[in-house]
Amino acid sequence: MKLVDGFDYPVGKPNGAGYYKARGLRLTRPVHFGEDWNGKRGGDTDLHDPIYACGDGVVTFAADVRAGWGRVVLIRHAYRDPGTGKVKYVDSQYGHLRTILVKKGDVVKRGQKIGTMGNNRGMYAAHLHFEIRHNINIGMQRESFSKSDANWADPTAFIKKYRRLKKEWRPVVVPTGTYKVYRGHTGL
Repeated sequence: MKLVDGFDYPVGKPNGAGYYKARGLRLTRPVHFGEDWNGKRGGDTDLHDPIYACGDGVVTFAADVRAGWGRVVLIRHAYRDPGTGKVKYVDSQYGHLRTILVKKGDVVKRGQKIGTMGNNRGMYAAHLHFEIRHNINIGMQRESFSKSDANWADPTAFIKKYRRLKKEWRPVVVPTGTYKVYRGHTGL
């Protein structure tokens, strides 16, 4: 897979136009591991709105896990950190989707529609729960990992920091097989 040349917002592509961050990352009680994105019109007016891959990557998990999640997609991204020059990996998570348009193993492009906004069968008002994870071993087993910025990134800060990266055409091997089984669902 090629390295990401930047990251965009997963709604209102590419800049989040028409949406707002209703809730952000919080690693202390009450814990919230990502951001909740809502349409500015309120309520369920954003139900079925498109959700986009924030960067080029490979789908490592795409399933309806029900419970508090509903339909979830995880995408693994490889990028070169301009500060260190090292290739790094992150996972982006898209939760509470109404529909999933990709499957495990698909290679996706930044801005590609991967699903639609949902409300987990009426459990919540429609919104996107969006995470960026430094630790690519988490998968759906979030409770098993420490609540630290070594594992989770503030999604908006991450996107702003890595919005534009140098294009590189040399492919890299992306590690897979890093997730534990979650309620009968496996990741790549």
